[in-house]
Amino acid sequence: MKVRIPKHREFLIKFEDGYDKQDEAWQALNKIVKDYSVDGKSVYTETFIEDNEDKVKALQEIYEFTYEIIEK
Repeated sequence: MKVRIPKHREFLIKFEDGYDKQDEAWQALNKIVKDYSVDGKSVYTETFIEDNEDKVKALQEIYEFTYEIIEK
């Protein structure tokens, strides 16, 4: 049997070691995912990155993390 697995892209979020607001930042990032899922979408939706990158960038300004988009 053959199965075609679609490529998937993800945000890879990185914080500096010892960053004191990391828990708060993760809660805000997880809220993006939760809000996105209200319409039945998920992180596996093809447009997840495009739909949410501006929100992630806004949080990046507040919480001082770096991110990259990786393809799996």
